Amino acid sequence: MAGKRRIVVTSALPYANGDIHIGHLVEYIQTDIWVRFQKLRGNECVYVCADDTHGTPIMVRSRKEGLAPEAIIERSHAEHVRDFSAFQIAFDNYYTTNSPENKELSEKIFKAMEASGAITVKSTAQLYCEKCKMFLPDRFVKGECPKCGATGQYGDSCDHCGSTYGAEELVRPVCTTCGETPVVRETEHLYFELEPQHDALKAWIPGHTTADVSNKLLEWFDEPLRPWCISRDAPYFGFEIPGHPGKFFYVWVDAPIGYIASLANLGKFDMWNDPGVELYHFIGKDIIRFHCLFWPGMLNVAGFKGPDKVFVHGFLTVNGEKMSKSKGTFINARTYLDHLPADALRYYYAAKIGGTTDDMDLNLEDFVQRVNSDLVGKITNIASRSSQMLHKRLEGRLGRLDEKGLALVATCRDAADKIAKLYEERKFNQAVVEICRLADVTNAYFDEVQPWKLVKTDPEAARVALTGALNAFRLIAIYLKPILPVYADKAMALFGETAWTWDSLQETVEGKALAPYEYLASRIETAQVEAMIASALVKPGDSGEVSHESRASKNKSAAPSPAPATAAPLKSEIAFTDFEKLDLRVGVVENCEIVPKSSKLLKFTLDAGALGKRTIFSGIRGAYPDPAALVGKEVVFVANLAPRKMSVGVSEGMILFAGEPGVCGGAVTALASAGGGTVVS
Repeated sequence: MAGKRRIVVTSALPYANGDIHIGHLVEYIQTDIWVRFQKLRGNECVYVCADDTHGTPIMVRSRKEGLAPEAIIERSHAEHVRDFSAFQIAFDNYYTTNSPENKELSEKIFKAMEASGAITVKSTAQLYCEKCKMFLPDRFVKGECPKCGATGQYGDSCDHCGSTYGAEELVRPVCTTCGETPVVRETEHLYFELEPQHDALKAWIPGHTTADVSNKLLEWFDEPLRPWCISRDAPYFGFEIPGHPGKFFYVWVDAPIGYIASLANLGKFDMWNDPGVELYHFIGKDIIRFHCLFWPGMLNVAGFKGPDKVFVHGFLTVNGEKMSKSKGTFINARTYLDHLPADALRYYYAAKIGGTTDDMDLNLEDFVQRVNSDLVGKITNIASRSSQMLHKRLEGRLGRLDEKGLALVATCRDAADKIAKLYEERKFNQAVVEICRLADVTNAYFDEVQPWKLVKTDPEAARVALTGALNAFRLIAIYLKPILPVYADKAMALFGETAWTWDSLQETVEGKALAPYEYLASRIETAQVEAMIASALVKPGDSGEVSHESRASKNKSAAPSPAPATAAPLKSEIAFTDFEKLDLRVGVVENCEIVPKSSKLLKFTLDAGALGKRTIFSGIRGAYPDPAALVGKEVVFVANLAPRKMSVGVSEGMILFAGEPGVCGGAVTALASAGGGTVVS
């Protein structure tokens, strides 16, 4: 293909002090899908990552286990590689920040920062634990917020009132390691001065992040940017700062430099500063300030190229709540794999990821239903019944495509540009909707040509019919390859092929023998999910609640319980003839997004069939924390409601009901039987 792109992609570095869990996997699966799509398109796309190995937590764990920090991070690295590989996440290089390349680059970038005048030295008061014999990082001290008095707050900001402060300002602080009360001591630290780059960063942010991210970041530019402390006192596991004995780089200095170090270790260092290479970071929304303020600032003064885009995603909730050890929903990657297949989670995540910063919910009931009905029952069943019938009754050999088969293949092939655009824009949920639509078309074809009947009366006609279905499945499997690489490879082997690219969509397979059918996907059972939850369950009191957030951010305070609802008085009665005036239609949700500055509204874009596109604003945001999950659903809406001009746009109807494809038709039929007006399914 013309214009092959050169791309470097990174995911945020997982910390070496913990296991990979299903919250982490939102990011790595998302990134992997995007990288695999780029490679399928023929682009040179290099995916690098590494373990984030430095900092106080590793040092504390080292003391606790009686092992050298290097031994702990080596063990963690092996476990992370094992888990990522099991989930089919294919880094081109998965390295470590505790490497000679990273040390050299960190020192080089620091010296450039220092030479530019961006580094200052200041004396500062800091909490010191006399029992642990160390200065306490923000995350190792808790106390009462000096602004609102909330208890149990960490040493940098308050979850309750949102205030920021220095750890030494906490009221009644305690060391989270030993529980002792720390004392205040003076110490010198190195600071990276950001304010000189105020205007440059303010101009940089909108072009390199999405609108919602940039709008949030730009709020910080209403006042001078604060200097960033980049040093930590000994003892500290990390790189000592050249020219400053006893001072070590704060972990967030050398961690992102680890991206470049991993690229250098791969032998592709030159790609980073090459103006013809695109650079992309995938990160969680808890580490935006590090990647969109400090990191581009460091790179700028050091003469390094910054990222072209920073793609930000939200956190994972399970069954609508933050991950919880006491409820068994804080699930490690290994625990998941002990009970369920990796393909199922990759498929479900893809069906939910919409390229936004909204949190994503893993609803376990929906997870089982969607994998079974869509991946297994709708998609895989095409290959299973077609190929097995071909082998059992027709020597396993494909025939030629007839007019109907060619039309089916053309329909599937015509979706290529749309699906490619959705992959490129990271709207994987909409790509899955489109792929499932093609599976529906193929299943309708199968039911129409009825090969199970033809094979008894006209075997060659049955062969032709099955050839159409299997060619359509082949195209669907190519579309699925970024999401389900192992699944696609098995499908590819079925057709006796050894490599698929996006150009393979233009080919058909006729007149050749199929390989024996290999199981592609199997149903998952609720019992498997329940067993997984039981394995992850921690008894109350053994552990607190944990959300998918990094050490740079803390759990959000629980929302207050709502007051008991009271019944509102009925409005004036309407006549039955008023109800008969309603024109109810079924539409498919093409897009659903949060309306900025509104706590209630969602903006729907519907495919309303013969009515064309409809935009409807609906105040149901509270019921759908992940609006992207509604994409592909069917809705019943009032089609003849007069358009209503709102401050956010014009609403062209009212949504009454949402459900899986096929469900809404039943709803409107029920309404019709109840005496409703015009109802169109």
